[in-house]
Amino acid sequence: MSNRINTHRFRALKSGLWSLVLALLVSAGPASAELLIRITEGADAAIPLSVVPFAESGAMPAGDNVSTIIRDDLAMSGEFRPLPPEKMLSLPSKGDEVFFRDWRMLGQRYVLVGQMQREGDRVSARYELFDVNRESRLLGETASAPVSNIRTLAHHISDKVYEAITGVPGAFSTRLAYVTLQNVNGKPLYKLQVSDVDGKRARIRLDSREPILSPAWSPDGKQLAYVSFESSKPAIYLHELSSGKRTRIAEFKGLNSAPAWSPDGRSLLLTLSKDGNAEIYKMDIASRSLKRLTNHWSIDTEATWDHRGRGIFFTSDRSGGPQVYYMESEGAEPRRITFGSRYNARPRPSADGKYVYYVHQREGAFHIARTNLETGEETVLTRTKLDESPSVSPNGRMLIYATQQNGQSVLTVISADGGANYTLPASEGDVRDPAWSPISR
Repeated sequence: MSNRINTHRFRALKSGLWSLVLALLVSAGPASAELLIRITEGADAAIPLSVVPFAESGAMPAGDNVSTIIRDDLAMSGEFRPLPPEKMLSLPSKGDEVFFRDWRMLGQRYVLVGQMQREGDRVSARYELFDVNRESRLLGETASAPVSNIRTLAHHISDKVYEAITGVPGAFSTRLAYVTLQNVNGKPLYKLQVSDVDGKRARIRLDSREPILSPAWSPDGKQLAYVSFESSKPAIYLHELSSGKRTRIAEFKGLNSAPAWSPDGRSLLLTLSKDGNAEIYKMDIASRSLKRLTNHWSIDTEATWDHRGRGIFFTSDRSGGPQVYYMESEGAEPRRITFGSRYNARPRPSADGKYVYYVHQREGAFHIARTNLETGEETVLTRTKLDESPSVSPNGRMLIYATQQNGQSVLTVISADGGANYTLPASEGDVRDPAWSPISR
């Protein structure tokens, strides 16, 4: 990619239209509401685990199968290698039917068994997780849900199994927000959608003939902030998901872009150019009052809070090209974080404060990289050529980003160390700008 194109792309980033430029760089085909899933690579050290098909009592709804969803969830994480049911020597449904020798022969570390029971309009699952080598039970619980919500029940069990083995909360019950683009009668149609983390149960929250950019989740998972051009210029909206209520909170002269929620949900970071130059501001949501956080002749944009909610990471070209900077507190001198190439942008920190992830240019390609904030070591995590919009899972173990694959725009999820990945393409068309929701409590 030529330097001229690179310069053009960053100028678009600086003006807050980064995602829009990407939309123009690829052809826009029709897009559907639901994403597909395609596991493309697993981690070499994935843990062997068996999810035995759950026994069933009563009429279960057609389509969704709890044990299949759990198996797919754990495989998607890249940390587990589920055994196909057809290779199992037996199909136990409760603990006293588990013969550990059989599972050791199959090289399994863990085995999950369970029973499903329907009573009226609810379904319950009694499940048990066993450590094969230690011949001990790690988990034994009962959970229930409405029959119509069986996928939620399955994701809940996946979270519990994941945490019991790794000690880290699972993220399978979280959601994804993203934007799709289709061409209808020769005109673009943008759709803001929300789905399960596996791409299922997608719902359109907003559609518009004008661009929709930069969705960002509130800490409680109840609202989205995003940029919409529906009034023919960029404005920032808050969108309450349960009611559909939308509130326009920023429509200043010039640029209004890149909203990012504070961890306490009381304020937003915004990029505004109302005073002539693109700078980072903090808006108190209740009062709509603004506080300017940066003041430099360069372009400062794409700010996000650190894991403590006190400092911010942001993109700036104050060193001559786009780089990631960190401001430890309001009024502190920004410190440059990235040095590995002339282009590093759109920072996203990990929840534990150890890493910051970002878009990194190398040899004409755009990848996702991370920097260890303690050592400064940089690691390039992806191998595709046009990777964008990283978003870190709330448990810090996975990362989603937008990329091009075989001429198609898809979302790709990788383990945080880059060791495994799966893709979430739309069944047709273009999908981009993913945002991973927080874990609901």
